[in-house]
Amino acid sequence: MNLRQLRYVVATADHGTMTSAAQALYVAQPALSRAVRELERELGAELFARSGRGVVLTAVGEQVVRQARIALGAVDAIEAVTRGSGRGSELRIAATATLEPELTGRLLPRFARDQPAVRVRVVRCEGREAVGAAVRAGRADLAVTDLPVPGDLAAHPLEQREVVLVSAPALKLRDPVPLAALDGLRLIMPTRGTARRAELDAMLARIGAKAVVAVESDERSSWPGWVRAGRGSLLWYRNQIEDTDGLVVRSLIPPITRTIGLVHAHRNLTPVAREFLAYAKEHTG
Repeated sequence: MNLRQLRYVVATADHGTMTSAAQALYVAQPALSRAVRELERELGAELFARSGRGVVLTAVGEQVVRQARIALGAVDAIEAVTRGSGRGSELRIAATATLEPELTGRLLPRFARDQPAVRVRVVRCEGREAVGAAVRAGRADLAVTDLPVPGDLAAHPLEQREVVLVSAPALKLRDPVPLAALDGLRLIMPTRGTARRAELDAMLARIGAKAVVAVESDERSSWPGWVRAGRGSLLWYRNQIEDTDGLVVRSLIPPITRTIGLVHAHRNLTPVAREFLAYAKEHTG
C-alpha cells in the first residue's frame, strides 16, 4: 500500500468515475485503474462496485476511504511544513465540469512540466456557486470560472471566448447568424442534467430561443461527425472546436461571449498559487 494508491482511491470516490478521477489528478486513466486494482488485490477486498457509467463504494470501500482521508490529511500537514521551499508543494484548483477539460488539457500540463515538484489537484465542482464556495472555504487555492464573480473574491481575467454555430454546408444561414435564427434550429446538445447542458439551456433562454434537440450526447468527439451527417448544428466555443473539416463555423450577431478568469479569496496566496496565476496570465489571452 502506498500514498499514490490512497490518493487514487479517494479521488475515485469523490468523482464517481475513474476517468474523472484521473483527469482531476492529471494522470492516465489506465494507470489509476491499475493502481486501484492492485490495492484491492493487496487488501483482498473490492472497494468499488459498478453503478451505471460510474462506480460506488462498497461497505469495505467506505471504511478504507474514511481512513485514507485521515492518512492523506496527515501527509498534507507534514508537507505543508516545506511549502514555499519548492518541495512538497500542492496546488488545488477548482473548476466546473465545463471548464475542467480546458484546464487539465492546456494550462496544467505545461505548468506541471515546468514545476515537476508541484503536485496539482483539480477540485471538480457542480456550478459556479460551488466553485466560489470551494475557494472561500479553503478547499481550493484558485478557481477557474466565468466572470464576473461576487466582490468577496479577487478576479483575474484570462481570456474571452466566442460562442459560434457549427453546421453542415447544406444548412443555408446568414453569416454572422442572427440570434433569432436559433429559435427552432435543430441542435446537438449535451445530455440533460449535466453542467454543459444547463449552460447552453440558460444561454438560449437569455436570448429567447427554443432549439429542437436533435441529439443528446456527452461524447464530444462524435459531435462533428453528427453535424456533417446533417443531424443538427452545434453551439459551442470557437477555441474548443478542433475538428472543423467540412463544416461551416459562423459567428452570431450580436455576438455571445464569455469571459473566463482565475479567482481566489482575499487572502495571501501560497507561493505556488502565485506562480500559477502569473503563469496562466502569461500563457492565455
